[in-house]
Amino acid sequence: MLYAHHDVQPPGAESEWESAPFEPTERDGRVYARGIADDKAGVLAHVAALRAHSGALPVGVTVFVEGEEEIGSDSLATILERHGEKLRADAIVLADSANWAVGEPALTTTLRGMVRVVLTVRTLDHGVHSGMFGGAVPDAITALIRTIATLHDAQGNVAVAGLKSGVASDLDYPEQRLREESGLLDGVELIGTGSILTRMWAKPSITTIGIDAPSVATSSNTLVPQASAKISMRIAPDENPREAFQLLSDHLRANAPWGVKIDILSDDEGSGFSADANGRVYDQARAAFTDAWGVAPVDVGVGGSIPFVAAFAEKFPDAGILVTGVEDPDTRAHGANESLHLGEFARVCLAEAVLLERLGLLHG
Repeated sequence: MLYAHHDVQPPGAESEWESAPFEPTERDGRVYARGIADDKAGVLAHVAALRAHSGALPVGVTVFVEGEEEIGSDSLATILERHGEKLRADAIVLADSANWAVGEPALTTTLRGMVRVVLTVRTLDHGVHSGMFGGAVPDAITALIRTIATLHDAQGNVAVAGLKSGVASDLDYPEQRLREESGLLDGVELIGTGSILTRMWAKPSITTIGIDAPSVATSSNTLVPQASAKISMRIAPDENPREAFQLLSDHLRANAPWGVKIDILSDDEGSGFSADANGRVYDQARAAFTDAWGVAPVDVGVGGSIPFVAAFAEKFPDAGILVTGVEDPDTRAHGANESLHLGEFARVCLAEAVLLERLGLLHG
């Protein structure tokens, strides 16, 4: 079974793009456009692999392309429940991940899970003059900031008690490479402890991704009565999202200062994934990658979450789950100037065509 998704993220501010986000533009061997890699190239890799066999497929193939992945694949559970038998397969190729580097293929064997919440802090039933009442009455923005600040220790490790942590693959990933790939500014320190890959692939992380409060332009000398923040927490591949949500909620309630009132709303959640990447299907996948790239693939983790992978793994526990992809460290999926490396895309298509052939021989 070959899976990919055709929906994409919004382009964001077009001023940050060097070319129009929905007009594919080629520059220096890469094509730039929103969704060019994530994940329309995943769809077309499947098409290319099928075309390579000119209608004489060496193995039975089902193609499943959906349009809800970027909003959580809400319909997938129902589809798997009602029509899962039509998708049952020995090998499932989920083309929505990345390779280790240009010229270095990878199989994604672990994914972190996700919990996202909206935290609202309330201190007053209406705004009041900050000069008249400030110093005795707390404002909601300050209380919100103080609460969020307790989510990390002084080194930047997640401070929510009880969350699981793992250990990532022992691959060479120097700090300078991280700085270049992430765009980290000179002088800004890394956060957390342990190897860099363990921090990004196997340990929990927490990010404040949005705040609702008066803007600088519209602010006044007022004690703000209510403020909210959206908090995104990535969890270890084997962490239960419901249990993680409860641990996060308990921490926020215990650490809110000054008796302020807080509400915690679950915004989204998704399970992680950890594959036992052994057996005939994985052997053939690694061989196909080696055929296409000329070098053997490495097993990698991904710090991001792809909840549908866990859904497929739960529905088809005996299948070889192959999480592949067309991206590389310069792709910038979800960001401005998303791009696809054409040379890597050609190798992805070749590897998948060879994989179908190898699986056909395996079952022949």
